[in-house]
Amino acid sequence: MTMAERVPMLDREQAQLRAAECGLPEELADLSVFRVALHQPRVAVALYGLLDALLFRGSLDARLRELVIMRIGWITGSEYEWTQHWRIATLLGVPEHDLLAVRDWQNSESLGPVERAVLAATDDVVRDGVISEENWAGCQKAFNSDHAVLVELVGAIANWRLFSILLRSLNIPLESGTDGWPPDGRAPRRGD
Repeated sequence: MTMAERVPMLDREQAQLRAAECGLPEELADLSVFRVALHQPRVAVALYGLLDALLFRGSLDARLRELVIMRIGWITGSEYEWTQHWRIATLLGVPEHDLLAVRDWQNSESLGPVERAVLAATDDVVRDGVISEENWAGCQKAFNSDHAVLVELVGAIANWRLFSILLRSLNIPLESGTDGWPPDGRAPRRGD
């Protein structure tokens, strides 16, 4: 356990065994977050259930979801969240300039009204714990009042806010050999 870790990571073999015992995919044992979460298997199962629903079975556009996650990682200073989802988002084909735009989306010319509505809602939830009436109306307009997508959007914001809290509170380290804050190593400053 390093000085920064609050809970030691299970070694890979222990994590694989616990994942298998819980019915979770063994590849989760490669991720630092699950190597810590698997200390409490029921929590790990619940966390994975949300991830599975939102990442693999959702109706929210993957690009928008990744912009939400990247924004949460940025404004909360969650290096793990930003770094992991930089990789995921780029694998999904989200342009680098869109990912970088979430750092200061209000002043970005590359994001349209749908992205702005989603990011405004994200900022509301992180800052206030609730989406304002004005920004809710913007999301309703952006998604043509599609209730399934609106519920999923709120669920996604809440889920990755939860992950940010978990990652930061437990000081989850990046996986070995991973450089933080891609692509330029720039971390947010207070007030970013």
